Amino acid sequence: MALQSPFFNSNKRDDTTVRPNTPNGAALSAAATAPVAPVAAAAAPIQEGEAKLTVGPNIKLKGVEITDCDTLVVEGSVEATMDSRMIQISERGSFKGSAEIDVAEIRGSFDGNLTVRQKLVIYSTGKVTGRIRYGKVVIEEGGQLSGEIEFGASASAATSAARPAVAKLQVA
Repeated sequence: MALQSPFFNSNKRDDTTVRPNTPNGAALSAAATAPVAPVAAAAAPIQEGEAKLTVGPNIKLKGVEITDCDTLVVEGSVEATMDSRMIQISERGSFKGSAEIDVAEIRGSFDGNLTVRQKLVIYSTGKVTGRIRYGKVVIEEGGQLSGEIEFGASASAATSAARPAVAKLQVA
């Protein structure tokens, strides 16, 4: 006897419509007679169109280019190039390569070329080395930042070479 999983039911749908009681048989508008959407679709917490990639603990991702990813969460090891909205590196996570990011939260290690267009946050366990450009930076006590560091991630390479690099650090 085989059991059927509730997740893989047949395509039967309950297309009944909910019709509110109306006094004196009043006419219903088209909106009031439309089928009711399932409750599960309205309660879904995931935003449509948001792409999130999580590289779990003990996972090694090497030699790739990560594209069309809104958020990258690194709990393992990644060697890649990427352009994304946000990167989060956990305490045991490491990223080696090149990344252009809007917001970076580093609790583990980053080694390579990092351009953070908006805000770079290095927590107490975080270590960032290499060529780093940022819009704003916050470094928690104990966090490490070393290498070629430049303020102004939104400037083009031609204008940044013409003006001296100025580093502004904020310790949280």
